[in-house]
Amino acid sequence: MSGAKTRLAAAQLLMLVLDERRTLDEALATTDAFDQLSGPDRGFARAIASAVLRHLGRIDLGLAPFLDRTLDTATPPSRALLRAGAAQAWLLETPDHAVVGETVAAAKMWPRAQRAAGFLNAVLRKVVVDRSAFDAAPIDANWPSWLRTMITQALGAKAAASLAEAQTQVPETYLTPKSGDAAELAAQVGGTVVAGASVHVETNSIESLPGYEAGDWWVQDVAATLPAHLLGAKSGEQVLDICAAPGGKTLQLAATGASVTAIDRSKPRLKRLKQNLWRTKFKGEVEVVVADATAWRPESSVDRILLDAPCSALGTLRRHPEGAWIKSPEDVTRFPGIQERLLRASLDMLKPGGSLVYCVCSPLPHEGVDVVENILSNSQASRQPVVAEEVQGFEACLTARGDLLTLPNGQFGHDAFYIARLMRDS
Repeated sequence: MSGAKTRLAAAQLLMLVLDERRTLDEALATTDAFDQLSGPDRGFARAIASAVLRHLGRIDLGLAPFLDRTLDTATPPSRALLRAGAAQAWLLETPDHAVVGETVAAAKMWPRAQRAAGFLNAVLRKVVVDRSAFDAAPIDANWPSWLRTMITQALGAKAAASLAEAQTQVPETYLTPKSGDAAELAAQVGGTVVAGASVHVETNSIESLPGYEAGDWWVQDVAATLPAHLLGAKSGEQVLDICAAPGGKTLQLAATGASVTAIDRSKPRLKRLKQNLWRTKFKGEVEVVVADATAWRPESSVDRILLDAPCSALGTLRRHPEGAWIKSPEDVTRFPGIQERLLRASLDMLKPGGSLVYCVCSPLPHEGVDVVENILSNSQASRQPVVAEEVQGFEACLTARGDLLTLPNGQFGHDAFYIARLMRDS
């Protein structure tokens, strides 16, 4: 019975994400069937849902030969259960009898899916013996066609394929040391130093690691550490962290001894930032401001600014693969206007000669380099090129302009960021 309940929870998670366009995190927090699970059952339900979302396009192509009609004509519950069954068979190495038996049992438990139990049984019996269509599907079929076209046209087929492949991998866990000593932290938690400043750990039980309660480190993607590192903040300087929540970069800046003000328009997101400041003992050392940074201004110009602008977040599909399917083309193209306004406002707050790092967790040019070039063409600012010595492990990600585009490089897993460093001219 627990096996059927696990499949039921996974299917309901998928329905909430794909049919109601919620994030997986939102679905995990609001799905009763998932909430009722515990221990390994809870972990397996999440694993099934995550596997489907990482490989959704190829799963649908793999199922197509076994269906008389297109998958989108199936009812949402039966569609979710079919995808969950295929993920178990093709990705999670679940025994054939469990794929069929437990998934069909889940349908029988679910009033909305009971009438589809026979259909599910027939299709899943074929799924467990034939994965050829799934294997034949190209890796970028895991994206909807509009997104595949957009990324391929923007970055080229090779880069698009590397991003699609990265999405299929479960993201690694990296820690950033408060002390800045990655080797010391690696020894403390039994991890491995990556890119000189981050520590890779194998465990998902983060709160059980040494130093968690003491606030000696925080979880942060290795590529996400680069913007604050490249800003080069120094003790005593006035630094703004704009669009700061949830606060990983804020913590990095606070660790330099700079006087940091963290600004975000979202009060709920700033609550998480404050929690991070409290755990790492930076509470009281960082001023937190709820404000729209296009209108807010400091009392006087500041030395350095980090602007992590709102964006499509397509560089984080490894962590949030549902983003490819719950976003629309309009969602992805709506950001450049606010990105430019925030960047102009940020330059307006900066002292002459001061440094600004602009970053987005998106690899798309219209959110990255195009925004920067538009600003540079008609403002009193110039580019401060990043050099290889500053970005250990990411040297190959430098662009001809001296910016950084952290596409997958095969050395270690990381998110895709665009990062540019500017200076306010005198």
